Amino acid sequence: MSEQQGFSPRERRASFTLASIFGMRMLGLFMIMPVFALYGGSLDGFSPLWVGIAIGAYGLTQAILQIPAGWLSDRIGRKPVIYGGLALFAAGSVVAAMSESVYGVVAGRVLQGSGAIAGAILALAADITREEHRTKAMAIIGVCIGISFAVAMVAGPLLAAQFGLAGVFWATAVLAVVGMLMVRLLLPDSVSKGQIRDVTAAPELLGRLLKDKQLLRLDFGIMLLHLSLTAVFVAFPLSLVDAGLVREHHWWLYFPTLLASFVLIVPFLILGARRNMNKLLFQASILVMMVALVLMAVAGTQLWLLVLAMVLYFTAFNFMEASLPAFLSMLAPVGGKGTAMGIYSTSQFLGAFIGGVAGGALYQKLGGSGVFLLVALAMVFWFWLSAGMTNVSRVRSHILPIGVKIETESARSQLLQRLMALPGVHEALIIPDEGAAYLKVDGNIFELDQAKRLINL
Repeated sequence: MSEQQGFSPRERRASFTLASIFGMRMLGLFMIMPVFALYGGSLDGFSPLWVGIAIGAYGLTQAILQIPAGWLSDRIGRKPVIYGGLALFAAGSVVAAMSESVYGVVAGRVLQGSGAIAGAILALAADITREEHRTKAMAIIGVCIGISFAVAMVAGPLLAAQFGLAGVFWATAVLAVVGMLMVRLLLPDSVSKGQIRDVTAAPELLGRLLKDKQLLRLDFGIMLLHLSLTAVFVAFPLSLVDAGLVREHHWWLYFPTLLASFVLIVPFLILGARRNMNKLLFQASILVMMVALVLMAVAGTQLWLLVLAMVLYFTAFNFMEASLPAFLSMLAPVGGKGTAMGIYSTSQFLGAFIGGVAGGALYQKLGGSGVFLLVALAMVFWFWLSAGMTNVSRVRSHILPIGVKIETESARSQLLQRLMALPGVHEALIIPDEGAAYLKVDGNIFELDQAKRLINL
């Protein structure tokens, strides 16, 4: 395969660089989760409620700024937004590292979250890569995010054991600076293409997509998934200590359980895609997560039950974390994927904030078992909500440049009709201002070359 056809070295370098920057930032946000309840006791004002607030605080500013930061990158460029976001993340890490009270740590976490660069990174990836390789670039970024979560569960306890809680925050500050250097040295210069509807939100579509019941199910789903994550990690590290696992050795549990969960989900992801069983497996994962939470609640000091519960929890969590964005991509209307993803990401971070606050408040009133059981009840609600989900099939999106030839409304209408007539095309949309045609197609039938030839007639 020639370089013109394949992933070029420039595209490959940019994709892996952006994935690394995204991953390092998420690593910095996640590392605090397994350690704050264990190492924050010396901070002034420390309490279970403030543990939860500190763990989830980043989600509030992320939720508020996620979509606006993407819009800003359309106007002033991708790199300035990424630089600014990483600088805010570094500043928040320093504030948290130097704080002697839990309130200062929370302020630092809020500042960390204000560096909402996800939209700008995805948009820059879209700017730099050709459309036929954009899915590959996004997949690399997605894989790196998953790896960062796994690394955080191991690196957080190791760093805290050696350098204390402040050391974890100093490490996140260093990661942010490294990210800025990577932007400067490794990312090629590019001209922003402005709004690309597959990666950034279109303001005029927000109201419409907020009324889409299928997409709302996914938004509530990711909110509940991350609500469960932050709530669980208010209580679970303390459950491990009660079961006799000293805090310095917690990574001994997280590493093998995460590894086992990644191995376990692979056949189910393949099965769901090949046998069109996505909905069934997704609902089964919700039930598995509910069972895991109940096991956490009843385990007491039995370490083996906590280990089993964590394997089940991470397996279900990772399966849903991988499945939900894929479902959203298939269900989003043509030209609306960026907007749908913006709402989805906002819901995700809002869930992290709510879960942290609720988990801390519940732990203070009801203890760890109360947290786990009430989150398990939330899974019951999610299972009921998922009953109305569509069993998504293999759907793909494409963006094709139409150039300046299609100048009149009549010509655009004719092109749109010809595109809709192609085998496998479900939806088509032409955006004259962007000089692009957006297609939503059946990946098993649609032939991309046929559409390109039609456009170039």
